[in-house]
Amino acid sequence: MKAITLLGSTGSIGTQTLDIVEHHPDRFRIVGLAARGNVELLAQQIRQFRPEIVAICLEDKLPELRAAIADLDPQPMILAGEQGVVEVARYGDAEAVVTGIVGCAGLLPTIAAIEAGKDIALANKETLIAGGPVVNPLIEKHGVKLLPADSEHSAIFQCLQGVPPGGLRRIILTASGGAFRDWPVEKLATVKVADALKHPNWSMGRKITVDSATLMNKGLEVIEAHYLFGMDYDDIDIVIHPQSIIHSLIELQDTSVLAQLGWPDMRLPLLYALSWPERIYTDWERLDLVKAGDLTFRSPDHQKYPCMQLAYAAGRAGGSMPAVLNAANEQAVELFLEEKIGFLEIPRVIERVCDRHQADNCAEPGLEEILAADRWARQAVLEASATLKSEPKSFTPGVKSLERVTPATAG
Repeated sequence: MKAITLLGSTGSIGTQTLDIVEHHPDRFRIVGLAARGNVELLAQQIRQFRPEIVAICLEDKLPELRAAIADLDPQPMILAGEQGVVEVARYGDAEAVVTGIVGCAGLLPTIAAIEAGKDIALANKETLIAGGPVVNPLIEKHGVKLLPADSEHSAIFQCLQGVPPGGLRRIILTASGGAFRDWPVEKLATVKVADALKHPNWSMGRKITVDSATLMNKGLEVIEAHYLFGMDYDDIDIVIHPQSIIHSLIELQDTSVLAQLGWPDMRLPLLYALSWPERIYTDWERLDLVKAGDLTFRSPDHQKYPCMQLAYAAGRAGGSMPAVLNAANEQAVELFLEEKIGFLEIPRVIERVCDRHQADNCAEPGLEEILAADRWARQAVLEASATLKSEPKSFTPGVKSLERVTPATAG
C-alpha cells in the first residue's frame, strides 16, 4: 500500500485523486492533506480519509476547521498558512506527494517534498515552468522520481516507455482549443468571464480553464515538456485536436509516431503517476473508437492565441523569464476573473511585463532569484494593467514584440 500526501485536496486534481484512493483502498492511503480554504470539503475529506496531518493555507480559516472536526478521535495534526503546507509536504512516511496546488504557490511545498526524499506526482505545471532551473537539479540530487500527472505530459511519458535513449525526435502536444476555438477572432473583444469558463471538454478549476481559453496552458506545457523531457523548443509542437481523445504524441527518429488515447478523464494520468510502473485495473468507461468518431486536427491560430508565442519566447529566453511569464499570467488571469481587465488584455500585460524583464533576466537563477522574479512580475502586471485603462480600446489579438521571434509551430 502506497502512502500519499495530497496538496490541493479540495481542488479538481485533489478530489479526483481522492476518488482514486477511495476506489483502491488496498493500494493507497492518505498521510497528509493540504487545502487553500474550503473548510467544509476539507473537513469531509479528513473524516473519510483520516490523515495524520492537515494544513489549511488561509490562516483565518483555522478556527473554523478545528471546530468542524472537534469530535474526531484521534485528531490529526492541524497547521495553517503557507509554512503549514510546506510542513505537510515534507511530513512522515508518505512515499509520494501529489502536487495539485494551482500556480506558483506549489513551488516551495514541492521543493520541501523533494528534499524530504519523496517522489512527486506533478499536477502543478508551474513548479517546473518557474522553478525548473532549481527543481531539476534537486530531483537528481535526492534521487526521487518526478512523474507527470497532467494528461498531456502523462501521455508523452506513457508513449516513451520502452523507447531507447536518443530515440525521441519530436513532441506533439494536443490542445482542445478551449472555450473560443470556434469563435471568430473579431468576437473575442466581447468575451465575458462566464464565456471563458465554459470549457467544451474538461472540468477544471477557473484559472486553468481561462489558460485553456487563451491557450497559455499549452504554451506553459511547452516549457514544462522542455524541462521534463529535455527537448529543444524547436522540437516541441502544438496541434489543435478538438475531441481531446489523443492526449499527446511523440515522433521517433525513424518518423514513427506513438500516441496515447482515452476519454477526457484526469483520473487516468493521476492513477498512472501514482502506480507507475504498474497498470491497475479500473472499471472506468473504456475507449470506443466508433463512439469517439472522427478525430480532427488543425494548426493553432497565432493571431487568435498570442499567449502561445509569448510562452515560446520566454522559454527560449530561459533564465528567470519563464518565472516572470508564469507569474504575469497568474496575475493577469486573476485580474480578468475579477473583471478588472478584459480578455484581450491578458496577453497585452504579459507581453509588457516580459519585455520589461529582458534587461534583468537572470541566466542561472537560484530559488531566491525565481521568487523575486515572481514577486516583481505580479506587481509589474498591476502597473501595466493600470496604463491600459488610458489607452485606446481598438486592439486586435497578436503580440507585436514577438514578430522578431519565430516559435516552433505544429507541423
